[in-house]
Amino acid sequence: MSTYRFLPTLSEEELRARQLEGLQWTVKHALANSPHYRARLGEAGVQAGDIRSLDDLRRLPFTSVSDLRDGYPLPLLSVPEEQVVRIHASSGTTGKRKVLAYTQRDIDVWKHMFARCYETAGLTTLDRVQICVGYGLWTAGAGFQLGCEHFGAMALPIGPGNMDMQLQILTDLGATCLCATASMALLMGEEVEKAGLRDRVKLRKCIFGSETHSPTMRKAFEEKLGLEDSFDITGLTELYGPGAGLECAAHEGIHYWADLYIVEILDPETLEPVEPGEVGEMVVTSLQKEAAPLIRYRTRDLTRLLPGDCPCGITLPRHDKILGRSDDMIIFRGVNIYPGQIAAVLEPFADVSSEYQIALSRREGRDFMTVRVERAAGADPANDENLAQAVGHSMHKSLMARATVEIVNPGELPRSFGKTKRVLDDRNRE
Repeated sequence: MSTYRFLPTLSEEELRARQLEGLQWTVKHALANSPHYRARLGEAGVQAGDIRSLDDLRRLPFTSVSDLRDGYPLPLLSVPEEQVVRIHASSGTTGKRKVLAYTQRDIDVWKHMFARCYETAGLTTLDRVQICVGYGLWTAGAGFQLGCEHFGAMALPIGPGNMDMQLQILTDLGATCLCATASMALLMGEEVEKAGLRDRVKLRKCIFGSETHSPTMRKAFEEKLGLEDSFDITGLTELYGPGAGLECAAHEGIHYWADLYIVEILDPETLEPVEPGEVGEMVVTSLQKEAAPLIRYRTRDLTRLLPGDCPCGITLPRHDKILGRSDDMIIFRGVNIYPGQIAAVLEPFADVSSEYQIALSRREGRDFMTVRVERAAGADPANDENLAQAVGHSMHKSLMARATVEIVNPGELPRSFGKTKRVLDDRNRE
């Protein structure tokens, strides 16, 4: 019998029944209370009683980021404004912010959802959780703290930046779990090493997310911080925030809370389901969201569903880690490239680290790509030229695109308290 406090144990039949109930409620709620959804569902010819099985999900129209921006400042609002107790927003690369409203029930669902993440990571109420992600309008800090307090562990809400304070709290208060982006975790590990604090750090675990990462990067911050384990977390502002799923100790994918939202994996071009196990765009439909429900929302995140049972015993389904975003794709000389593919090329080379930067430029109408990669600590600089050629050859063979590879000194590329900017695209300057 399960000893989990927050994680449900559901059979496949029970899960599907709960999903259908949630889908029926969401469509009925959206039709009755959202002018946006009433219009969109009406165009699709969908009425409240039309959802009789989960297969009817495919009858529903898609929701996209443009719907959020068009409905600014409170898009998709499906409750009276007096029921809204909080808003959060995420910044976009263009246009207005994506603002999402929350009722008290939404906040309660979110904190319970996030407590599942701490439980999945094996934390207890004796843990001290140093939260090093952004606070304010962003969902990150608020979500990590909300879930930590609901779970019952001690929250140490530092936020990003201020490395002196980070190290002081880390050592003086004995944080046992670090919550950060992968880039921040790596930076923290490097600073702990520089300051000679490794013996004073009590960290056991790290929950990290918000950006793609390589196994080399993960191994680096685990070793520098002396961690027992680390866990990749998922989430997006539109779906409450971080905490939508977590990697378990088996490290065979990310368990997602399928009783709270439905995941579809679709071809981003055709919007048809991909074959089982194939990579596609994650499309989500919320099952309990009140203020701003999501109906077939295109996240642009790329992943794949993982079949079968997980060795950890958690019965909720799994998807692979987020492999990138469909809108992060680089088109270089007619070839489609995702930054994560370059990280994968670097992985077998022991003499380079996880840190890289892609610079794109255009001269006389022709595109050029330079990939700067940090040499691994202890590797011989005299081998840089041969190493660059080997990496470049492997990159061309794997990606079918030629790039100039430059090996730079350890620590030379920019570090970040948040997401590291991997791509510098100056091609429009010509």
